[in-house]
Amino acid sequence: MKLHEYQSKLIFAEYGVPIPKGSVAATASEAKQIAEELGGRVVVKSQVLVGGRGKAGGIRLAKSPAEAEELATQILSMEIKGLPVRKVLIDEAADIQHEIYLGITNDRAARRPVMMASSEGGVDIEEVARVTPEKIIRAHIDPLLGLQGYQARDIAAGIDLPRELWRSFGKIAEGLWQAYKQSDATLAEINPLVITHDNKLVAVDGKMVLDDSALFRHPELADKRDLDIEASAEIEARKYGLSFIKLDGDIGCMVNGAGLAMTSMDVIKFFGGEPANFLDIGGGANAEKVAAAFRIILSDPNIKAILINIFGGITRGDEVARGILAAMEEVKPDVPMVVRLVGTNAEEGRKLLADAKMITADTLADAAQKAVAAAKGETK
Repeated sequence: MKLHEYQSKLIFAEYGVPIPKGSVAATASEAKQIAEELGGRVVVKSQVLVGGRGKAGGIRLAKSPAEAEELATQILSMEIKGLPVRKVLIDEAADIQHEIYLGITNDRAARRPVMMASSEGGVDIEEVARVTPEKIIRAHIDPLLGLQGYQARDIAAGIDLPRELWRSFGKIAEGLWQAYKQSDATLAEINPLVITHDNKLVAVDGKMVLDDSALFRHPELADKRDLDIEASAEIEARKYGLSFIKLDGDIGCMVNGAGLAMTSMDVIKFFGGEPANFLDIGGGANAEKVAAAFRIILSDPNIKAILINIFGGITRGDEVARGILAAMEEVKPDVPMVVRLVGTNAEEGRKLLADAKMITADTLADAAQKAVAAAKGETK
């Protein structure tokens, strides 16, 4: 789950990271009022969860409250990469001398978080890593010990930060680490962290990505989710406790168990097909949940066939079959469906489906081949 810039910076501030004075506005008149309260030059920044806001004209400098109102009117009417701008952040303009990158993310290879910094802030950090990797300084953080003082000093020295700023940089690095850890984030990023002309460090931009699996510990953060960037099917799936990710293929998948779902997608690809989604209905899905999953899959207009692969360990095969049949009555699909049922009450389930003239399969390979053929309009 991604957070907006203003949401990320407010979290950073809770842990002692200095941010510019500012507030968020949903209307141009609110933007003008905030600019008046700040009493000077301000930056009007679109709040959308995509990169390239500045190049798209979504970040503008205003020299007066009246200009802030005018710019907010323009920006609030924009769409950036297909996303509507619903809010703008009005920040006090920073007097920038130099820009730094500072961030923390998960290093899966090292199995621990890594803090990264670069003297080349304000630009695409991936491009810096590709062209001049020596300009990125890294420090892995032991999750039990946390960020150590010497690590922050090593990073400061590595990016040639003036020595008089090392102490404040250390506090910012520690604050960023605490924000990352306490929020169960997978990314916490300040880009840029600026050195002002009066020799202070300020986080003028911020970004956080949270671990969806940990949101049950943070209901206050879960409420900040921006639904504009999510497919409607993914929003609907979350209501029913389903794990769903939309993909670009034409073969819908309904599977119980994440590992089995991944395997089903791989086997579809192996036989020349393209999965349209990842959907795990879970281990104890009842007929109502299965029917909801079915409706979500069929909401995709690109679907040409559906593969249903269920192992009945906890989930009973006859319950799955009834859910499928109930959804068919409700949705009335016009695409072929291939069902593989094994495990508890699988025979009863297969009989129910066979009576409804559905395509069944005994093995995953057989099911995948039949689904690929059905998507191509062939018989298998």
